Amino acid sequence: MKEVVYVSRPHFLTENGGVVNVLILQRNEDYIVRIDVSKLPKGVKGDRLFLDWGMYQSDSSQLSGPDGTGTVKVPLMKNSLREPSTELQFNYSQAPFYLSFVVLDSAGSEIKSHRGTRFSLPFGIESGKPMPLGISFSDDGKANFSLFSRNAESVILCLFEKGNEEPGLEIELHPYLNRSGDTWHISLDAVDKYSMYGYRCKGPLDWKKGGRFHMRHVLLDPYSKIIENFASNKGEKVSFAKCLASLATEKKSFDWGGIKNPNLPMEKLVVYRLNVGLIAKDKSFSGLTEKIPHFKQLGVNAILLEPIFSFDERKGPYYPYHFFSPMKKFGSIDSLKEMVKVMHKNGIEVFLEVSLSGTSEGDDISPQTISFRGIDSSSYYMNGGSSILNCNKTVVQTLILDCLRYWVVEFHIDGFSFVNSSLLLKASNGIDILSRPAFVESIAFDPVLAKTKFVSDSFSPVELSTQDLQFPHWKRWSEMNCKFYTDVRNFLRGEGLLSNFATRLCGSGDKFSSRGPAFSFNYITRSFGLTLVDLVSFNNASEMSWNCGEDGATENAAVLETRLRQIRNFLFILFISIGVPVLNMGDEFGYSTGGSIAYNDRKQVNWSSRKTPYGKQITQFIAYLAALRSRKDDIFQRKEFLKLENIIWGGSDGVHSEPNWLDPACKFLSVLIKPEISDLELTSARNGGEVFICFNAGFNTEKVVLPEGSAWVRLVDTALPFPGFFVNWSDSVVQVAGMSSYEILPNSCVLFEAKGSTE
Repeated sequence: MKEVVYVSRPHFLTENGGVVNVLILQRNEDYIVRIDVSKLPKGVKGDRLFLDWGMYQSDSSQLSGPDGTGTVKVPLMKNSLREPSTELQFNYSQAPFYLSFVVLDSAGSEIKSHRGTRFSLPFGIESGKPMPLGISFSDDGKANFSLFSRNAESVILCLFEKGNEEPGLEIELHPYLNRSGDTWHISLDAVDKYSMYGYRCKGPLDWKKGGRFHMRHVLLDPYSKIIENFASNKGEKVSFAKCLASLATEKKSFDWGGIKNPNLPMEKLVVYRLNVGLIAKDKSFSGLTEKIPHFKQLGVNAILLEPIFSFDERKGPYYPYHFFSPMKKFGSIDSLKEMVKVMHKNGIEVFLEVSLSGTSEGDDISPQTISFRGIDSSSYYMNGGSSILNCNKTVVQTLILDCLRYWVVEFHIDGFSFVNSSLLLKASNGIDILSRPAFVESIAFDPVLAKTKFVSDSFSPVELSTQDLQFPHWKRWSEMNCKFYTDVRNFLRGEGLLSNFATRLCGSGDKFSSRGPAFSFNYITRSFGLTLVDLVSFNNASEMSWNCGEDGATENAAVLETRLRQIRNFLFILFISIGVPVLNMGDEFGYSTGGSIAYNDRKQVNWSSRKTPYGKQITQFIAYLAALRSRKDDIFQRKEFLKLENIIWGGSDGVHSEPNWLDPACKFLSVLIKPEISDLELTSARNGGEVFICFNAGFNTEKVVLPEGSAWVRLVDTALPFPGFFVNWSDSVVQVAGMSSYEILPNSCVLFEAKGSTE
């Protein structure tokens, strides 16, 4: 007994008012298709009708019958209702395919659909659904594919068997059955025999309007979650695919062990920026967990990973080609999750840099079509020929928001730093700057991202420069403080105004007055430009660096001593300034590029440098400064700005003289910071209260008079030898009475803490 299963009953309208009904049944391994012309259209000639039919997969213009050549013409016979009818039969193994047909009258004239096209029926194929974008699987194993392309005229799904470089199956998506608005979609009953997929897109080649379509390219699905290895040179292949998406389903069984995100307050953060491939011994996510003891020794509680989204290694991590998959060279999806899990277990948050400077696809001068460019360049990019994402077009906003949600939900990421963030502010024309960009606001208030931290970084890896932006924040966006970077460098090389430097010490109220100082991410060095040891070893005008007397390597003891003081000074100022200190990978043990500012000249971190005398003392100094910030959180880790009455600035006579704010020649500044009354109660058990700090960026010794009324403990003097230039408050044996003087040597910083009253 052969079981008959109902499949569907499509109903078609023809030109000139006719009706065609189709009944599709499945009987064991066969499809049974009955086609009835239930109403003849106007103008039909003769009393005999024929069905002209054929099958296709990838190209609706290339139809074939069972023998593989041409279409088949069969007569329509009268059914029991006296309607022209015929029945076709296809084996289930032939699916997926489309059946395409028209009805012919006696004169050979075609009776088409009301749209003027051939009738089309899918087998083993369903129209699918437009959401979610990418690939998704239903409980019964059906695979749904969905792709955005507003300007494509034709989209072909390409399926690849494992090990094959040419598609094993190509299916053309019907512009009416498989398209909803600007989204193309299709569902396949089974994809078990295939391992990878991509798309071909055909559209207008009007370059002035952004058309960059080319049917030769097989394109990567922007929303795929698992992708195959990137191939840079496959020009000789018929199907030119740089990278394909995997048909493997994501594992849903990762065990987070109940470990939650640390959710640290912003003001408590100490951030360490790193490159996974350069810092980990095996260049992997799992290797990064081996550095946790080092991070904890430094007092670091957040790491900022340079971009880990999939990128072309020839261009580097700041030029991704995909936003939903981690770079495979760093390890598997599960290894990344495991790394985040272990970091969280140790109280360390994980931030990701998101680069919006451009993708790996390049521009019209050096194009590399991988995904967006071939799918719909004018919808994704600033203009059709660039590789800069147009962040204020809806499709790109949706892509980035979906990407952020995915990394937060699936990988438990704590925050994102957006490099070249000015692009988030540009209007869809790529020129005008929006004062209230809806996209930035939507990120700030997205419910899935409610506990996620966001950082705007205006640095452009293309132009190697920063912009001082008025970035809209809604009290949700922090910023990499480029003014801190500039003003501190200028001060320590003997340039700039004291007023600018003082503003940075106190949390940059000129930038963060409406948010609070904890939204300022302060940094001295970054992934581009000179490292910390090179900053004091080479003169470079664009880097605002000073070589301390000689350029490059030297054996001059005086120069080496000044360089060491300057390194201590930079780190000291970074940690005692209000805001979030951001360290850069390897600066704690002398990581150097030999004075090169080129990103590609960076090399693998040499961890043996930690054991050198320099590495030991700087690592210990950073750990000390982090502990000092934590102990004196009432002053250095603040959500709100210090009150003016609690800050007293001074010159070389300490607080008894005004600083020479407007004199560019003045290189000395002192400041007395008093905890607020409410804070005194909190700090009483910690022993200590006021701090007095001196900064001497000049070449002369300054004799400063300490404030009266307290006995002062010297905790830091960057001019003294190691060990001894920093001490714990409880261990200090150097006490200075109020109104006494203390010599501040050239190029040095000194910090005192009040131990008690002298009255």
